[in-house]
Amino acid sequence: MNQSEPVERLWGGRFKTGPSAALEALSRSDPSFFRLVPYDLAGSRAHAQELHRAGILTAQELQLLLAEIGRLEAEHLAGEIAPSKDDEDVHTFLERELTKRLGATGGKLRAGRSRNDQAANDLRLYLRAKARTLTTAVLDLQNALLEQASAHTQSVAPGFTHLQPAQPVVFAHHLLAHAQAIYRDLERFADWDRRSARSPLGAAALAGSAICLHPELSAVELGYDGPCENSIDAVASRDHVAEFVFVASMLSVNLSRLSEEVILWTTRQFGWVVLDDGYATGSSIMPQKKNSDIAELTRGKAGRLIGNLGGLLATLKSLPLAYNRDLAEDKIAAFDCIDTLELVLPAMAGMMRTMRVNVDEMRRQAPLGFTLATEVADWLALRGVPFSEAHEITGALVRTCEEQGIELADASVQTLARVDVRLEASVLAHVTLDAAVAARSGFGGTAPERVAEQIARLRQALGKQAEWADSYQGPSW
Repeated sequence: MNQSEPVERLWGGRFKTGPSAALEALSRSDPSFFRLVPYDLAGSRAHAQELHRAGILTAQELQLLLAEIGRLEAEHLAGEIAPSKDDEDVHTFLERELTKRLGATGGKLRAGRSRNDQAANDLRLYLRAKARTLTTAVLDLQNALLEQASAHTQSVAPGFTHLQPAQPVVFAHHLLAHAQAIYRDLERFADWDRRSARSPLGAAALAGSAICLHPELSAVELGYDGPCENSIDAVASRDHVAEFVFVASMLSVNLSRLSEEVILWTTRQFGWVVLDDGYATGSSIMPQKKNSDIAELTRGKAGRLIGNLGGLLATLKSLPLAYNRDLAEDKIAAFDCIDTLELVLPAMAGMMRTMRVNVDEMRRQAPLGFTLATEVADWLALRGVPFSEAHEITGALVRTCEEQGIELADASVQTLARVDVRLEASVLAHVTLDAAVAARSGFGGTAPERVAEQIARLRQALGKQAEWADSYQGPSW
């Protein structure tokens, strides 16, 4: 915009003077908000159709507007046009361009709508699209986890509770525990979308429009299931944004838990995993270092997303109906969550896909710390010994082995008999890593055949999530 051109605003007729510089600076949209240009233009197409149905636009004017909106979209995508410093928001920018090109016809587009329903619609469309792109990125991480799990259904590792050695598991089972939690995040995106597939267009400022009387038609044109039931709720509520940010932050928490374990696995103390050089960093002073920075950065960013959720909920608390400018904060929270996840997810997927697992070291560590003690207690219980008594007998055996400096599998027949005569030599066949994991053969257990079945089921479930992400059409233009 040239200095000589008057600043265009979508308001101001009742004011004698223009806004102060301080007000303009505070009121101007964050530059990140202009990513909504394609979605604002999609809403404008649907609104133009509504104005034609209402008789505001002639058929010729409708075609002029639709054609110019198409050119605007192409030029913006190509970087040929951009907002000026005087454009208060995306709506001002696009209306300025349309009016400059079409004159009064461009100005007609404002009839029957408000920035309130425009802003709500733009963000809904954007979030619905991003729910799919994030799902696709999460699926790539999930597939990386499944690839590693498929390679390690027989690889025995220590399982932990309280970060203390507890029972042996196959490493695939441990990886799948993370994959199952992340799968629920994918389900949350789809479930969120079901509640959010309602169009706010037609709500106008808050009371509905006296001109746009068929919001159900524009809703279909924009890929929604239907219009919002209540025009006040349509422009005043942002629970769908808070829920999206919650899903994003819950996903980041699950990524953080996976990251923490990768950080542990790659330490010399664990020695379970070696990261590919392309997914690790070094030290500026210690030449020998190989750091799991992707995992650490992911873990750190989880706190940021949690903060976005807390900040947005605090903003929404106690807001009176209907629209308030406070609601502009919804985009700050949502955009930051999306931008952060779009950085984190590909890096995490690459790190997990390329890491090398030290199977021998995991197996060496698996029985340490008497992780096979439960096998002894279970063996006794299956032979009629009350479990409370079996627990005490096994505890006494562990104490004896500690005193002798041996593991359970190394206990002699004489040692077993001294602890309790019911501890027969045949128990030793059950105090092995392979026997322990094989015994957990119930549904959801760590037995290799059950883990293989779990992998197959999860692959099928992820395929359905991919279909959901790929099937979205969005606006019909």
